[in-house]
Amino acid sequence: MKVEIGLTQVPMPVVFVGHGNPMNAITRNSYTRGWESILASMPRPEAILCVSAHWYVRGTRVTVNEKPPTIHDFGGFPKELYEVQYPAPGDPVLAKRVAGLLSPTKVLLDEEWGLDHGTWSVLAHLFPKADVPVVQLSIDGTQPAQYHYDLGERLASLRDDRILVLASGNLVHNLHSYSWGGRQTKPFDWATKFEHEAKRLIESRDHRKLIAYEALGEHAMLSAPTPDHYLPLLYAIALCRPSDALAYPVEGFDGGSISMLALRIG
Repeated sequence: MKVEIGLTQVPMPVVFVGHGNPMNAITRNSYTRGWESILASMPRPEAILCVSAHWYVRGTRVTVNEKPPTIHDFGGFPKELYEVQYPAPGDPVLAKRVAGLLSPTKVLLDEEWGLDHGTWSVLAHLFPKADVPVVQLSIDGTQPAQYHYDLGERLASLRDDRILVLASGNLVHNLHSYSWGGRQTKPFDWATKFEHEAKRLIESRDHRKLIAYEALGEHAMLSAPTPDHYLPLLYAIALCRPSDALAYPVEGFDGGSISMLALRIG
């Protein structure tokens, strides 16, 4: 089903969210209020395809189960967080369509994975009734950044059929520098430098440099010492069209080294 205003078809926006601490799932704060604001002028999606930093595996996979389980893929948090369930239905038809769009890349239809916290901690605020079907697409950790951008480009037609592509990671994600005790309230200089540079490149549509982010310098490598939380951004920007407006519904840093930046495309 296509979104229409008058006689003009309007593509579904694309969203990248810095999901941060799993406790955001059960906390109402400036970040989660910002997530909620993303929906203010957005049509209700028919389904959601989520690319989460926490399904970082060998191979490209898509969830095909009708009732994806809620995965609590973390440790050391309060009991109430482990009790959270997000019982959104799956969408096997969408999963198979995604696999087809990504051809000739081999895509495994996965019946074992469900919704990890990169997905449900955000959707719990966007769609608290869990009444929109959700499919997850894995991140193949054996492949370079260009591979992921190219896959994102192949998903373009989903936007015209009211499918929300939600990419969930963190632009800056350095847990070694994170202030676990809350002492570091000011973000590190290298973290803000990389975020500012990434925003400039996003706004100028210079995706080539964002794909080759490792070449940007030490501040980039400190900000994304591992690619898992950065790569979801590439799926989002790969879907950007020349006419799309860009907005940052959430900004800020957690613990000095986790960017909570959210990007809405369209």
